[in-house]
Amino acid sequence: MAKVSFINALGLVSLVLLIQRGEATTFTVGGSKGWSVPSDNGQVFNQWAEKMRFQIGDSILFVYQSASDSVLQVTKEDYSSCTTTSPIAKYTDGHTEFKFSNSGPYYFISGNKDNCNKNEKVTVVVMADRSSKNSPPSPSPSASPPAPGTGHDEQPPVASPPMAASPPMDDGTTLAPSVESNPPNDNGAASFVISFVGSLGAFVASSLFLAF
Repeated sequence: MAKVSFINALGLVSLVLLIQRGEATTFTVGGSKGWSVPSDNGQVFNQWAEKMRFQIGDSILFVYQSASDSVLQVTKEDYSSCTTTSPIAKYTDGHTEFKFSNSGPYYFISGNKDNCNKNEKVTVVVMADRSSKNSPPSPSPSASPPAPGTGHDEQPPVASPPMAASPPMDDGTTLAPSVESNPPNDNGAASFVISFVGSLGAFVASSLFLAF
């Protein structure tokens, strides 16, 4: 049983390796013209590279005359200035195949400085996989909502129903709802009148009693 499982696992590994090998692609730089000085000294190699899709595991093939030319892998700075004195790697076999092991930009120039100055150079950008370059760009982060009071289209906040309150004061404050005052108390005046009438009546009655 363990032997069968080992055979199955080995077959699965072999299948994965075959699939990976089948997906890798070799691109010939310059097509049928190969690695040489462009006829119009234009950016033909970069225009070619921009149309391709390179991924990790792919290779590019430089075909050239080894007696008069070569291929240098260089830094971005040396690529821009066509500096040939300190390359990362140098190839002179006339049939150079370079395999990409990492994603990112790669810079290649001719080992002949004059040829490099005539645009015999190329920049290759390698993606982790082809879909990462074909996929549409991710949407940019949405802008943060405007702070309250700064947006022209901002809707005013809904106010709570107003309470029965006094009109606002000059300093912007609002008084609390007031309670209606009771009318003036007239009980004291009424008591005085009643007492006066009662005293007058008693006085009149006393006078009449004495008269009889």
